[in-house]
Amino acid sequence: MKKIAVLFAGLVALSALIGPSLAADATSPVEEIMKDTQKNWAGDNSDWIDIFGEALLSRLYSRDFGHKYKAAAQNPAADEDGISPFDYDVIVNGQDACPLQDLSIDSAPRANGTTEVTATFKAATCMEDTPDKDAVTTVRFDVIEESGNSVIDDIRIQGNEGQGPISLKEAMVLIAKGE
Repeated sequence: MKKIAVLFAGLVALSALIGPSLAADATSPVEEIMKDTQKNWAGDNSDWIDIFGEALLSRLYSRDFGHKYKAAAQNPAADEDGISPFDYDVIVNGQDACPLQDLSIDSAPRANGTTEVTATFKAATCMEDTPDKDAVTTVRFDVIEESGNSVIDDIRIQGNEGQGPISLKEAMVLIAKGE
């Protein structure tokens, strides 16, 4: 009986060490989205990668995010190209950008089941006449685990000056309602 108790204690200690390393990496889906966004703005005329395309939507985003995106995309006010309910790139927070510079991706400790992963970069360095060409853009991703995988549950972009971050999920709900 003593051997079983020692063996059990050893397994508990080992699982505490190994467990966190087996958990899904919260930065992985964000790194993939940012890699695709970098390719989109690289200026090499390659095909545009839809970061909300069906394959990515079902693999990198939460089910709730996917449902809200699909509902927003059904709204007649959706972008005239029929690709997105947004008329701008939600990651660079604009319709124009330069090749992304100084990209950094960091994550905070998990809290309440969510890990905030922050991407920062410069998106306007090639725009000579822009006063804020060296401004740093910050995008916050709320990453959760679903079915053992890290997935993006929300994307928060900076609002206009004086506003806090804008939740993409909240924006999609409004778009789906026609607002």
